[in-house]
Amino acid sequence: MSALFYSTSSMTRNAFGACPSPVLSIRMICAVLLVLIPLVVGLFVKDTAHSNETAKAVGANACAECHTKETTIWKNTRHHQTFREMPRSKKAREIGRKLGIKRIKADPLCLGCHFTKRDKRGAIRVTAGISCESCHGAAQNWIKLHSEFSGKPNKKAETASEAAQRWKQSVALGMIRKDDMYGVAKNCYGCHVVPNEELVNVGGHPAGSPFELVSWSQGQVRHNVWYNNGKQNALASTKRRRLMYLVGLTVELETALRAIAVATKFKGYAIRMAHRADKARKAMLDAAKRLPDIPELGSIVEDAHEAGLKLNNKKVLMAAADKVAATGKALSARYDGGKLAAIDPLIPGKSKYVGEPSDSN
Repeated sequence: MSALFYSTSSMTRNAFGACPSPVLSIRMICAVLLVLIPLVVGLFVKDTAHSNETAKAVGANACAECHTKETTIWKNTRHHQTFREMPRSKKAREIGRKLGIKRIKADPLCLGCHFTKRDKRGAIRVTAGISCESCHGAAQNWIKLHSEFSGKPNKKAETASEAAQRWKQSVALGMIRKDDMYGVAKNCYGCHVVPNEELVNVGGHPAGSPFELVSWSQGQVRHNVWYNNGKQNALASTKRRRLMYLVGLTVELETALRAIAVATKFKGYAIRMAHRADKARKAMLDAAKRLPDIPELGSIVEDAHEAGLKLNNKKVLMAAADKVAATGKALSARYDGGKLAAIDPLIPGKSKYVGEPSDSN
């Protein structure tokens, strides 16, 4: 591990080749994003970037039949409100004009991240904002299976092995459960880190939000009520938040590397993604120093530094991203957070949470 702990300050200065006045540029970028991001975070991301499979979507109302308390919470979030608010946004319309988009709720560039859509008799219909299936996968193939108790009259009659098999089959059919932290995080970063160069360079769209998995998931969008029968919208445990922090860093790093890989122009999008990747590498390096007994972190740091953050380096960058992802998934599956206490000072506290979580009543 010691060989990995070298200074990365030069990478910040040269993260994407020679760049005039990098400190000033970064400050200007940050200032602009602080104004724009709260209004238009993640606008117009390509439909293919998100997990929604239109033909297999059932819509939020189908989920609400059982998940009533989660739905009540959701309706008080920006995820729900974007259905009406985003198309009316002056900034959204301006970006759409630059990209030649006439109707926000009909263009694939907008639908993938801002809306839930369904195929109704061959026509694509927008049914909600960011909803259940945006994060947990289009549900047509698994919604019935996951909600039944292996043919038994109730949960108590279902054996543990039957329940385990039911969940295994649901996952195989496309369900992304909360236990698949990497899978859920991938959907978050798939929109909060914009995977489309043209949207940023031509449309003037922010390259992404300052998304961090703990601070955003534990704020306004938190809906942790199922396993306590709706008694409270519980904060994730300390152990789970530790793992969230590391998984979030890993997914951010993977996503940024892939974004740089497909960038074609030395302009705002590529530069911002390079800075994002470098920042994530430094944060992961810090975590690896604090947790020398977690070998996966050292591997992620090493793999992430194999690829130069530059244009025309797609093959190398994608290979590095693949390695980072594979190790991140293994990390997510292997640890429960119990051995990760050394990173507690790095994990955002409640004052950093984005928005206030609602109760379920």
